[in-house]
Amino acid sequence: MLDVSRDLVLQVARLLGAERRRRGTPKGSRALTPFWQAVGVLRWFRGEMDIPGLGRDHGISRATGYRYVDEGIDVLADQAPDLHDALDRARADGHAYLIMDGTLMSADRCAEQTLSVKGELIDLWYSGKAHHHAGNIQALSSPGGLPLWVSDVEPGSVHDLTAARAHLLGALYKAAANGLPTLADGGYEGAGIGILTPIKNPTDGQRLSIGNRTYNRLLRGLRCLGERGFALLKTRWRTLQHITASPSKITDITRAALVLTHFEHGHLPETR
Repeated sequence: MLDVSRDLVLQVARLLGAERRRRGTPKGSRALTPFWQAVGVLRWFRGEMDIPGLGRDHGISRATGYRYVDEGIDVLADQAPDLHDALDRARADGHAYLIMDGTLMSADRCAEQTLSVKGELIDLWYSGKAHHHAGNIQALSSPGGLPLWVSDVEPGSVHDLTAARAHLLGALYKAAANGLPTLADGGYEGAGIGILTPIKNPTDGQRLSIGNRTYNRLLRGLRCLGERGFALLKTRWRTLQHITASPSKITDITRAALVLTHFEHGHLPETR
């Protein structure tokens, strides 16, 4: 039994039906109705990644199964908020701050090389930190841990701070100037105004002052709840735990999972 609510299936089905009408697909010309296509798509997101097996369950071919899942990813990803919409919504919802975090989405099919900062040839999608191939995704979460926005994917060799500079720091500076700061971990040290990170221990072996230790403790206490955002995405939508599709699809798959999470938590209208 598919462990999602019928309401969620119906919401995804409505998006798929709207996409069929947009394309001018004749009624009854598809092998599956939008409802049963939505069931297949949600089974895939919940971790049933054997698409040929899903196709057999639903009486469709392997090629049709892949096409239906890709359509589901695309229509869901199209509903994901852009960064400015997410920040406007956060202000409207009265959040006092946001949490910025990055994660590595484990992936394969990533054979692409580039030059490192040392001029050495390296695998672009290989993360030396995690010791596997992955894509780097940045996210903003609410103080309670609901993920609000996710970035485009960067290769796994890209540092969190570099990815953040490419995708969201500019908008966060403006948000901070308007009273909405962002909390982040030590990997974002030096990110700039309004990005609050822990104060490092002195290099000479001395302890931090009591004021700085208190600041770090408060920052950790506030940030820890927000850092459950990626855990919420990856545990609920298990396809994110290892993405076997082309790394170019990581962005859309993650955004689609974000939209499903928003649907389940009542954070988005049904359609735009």
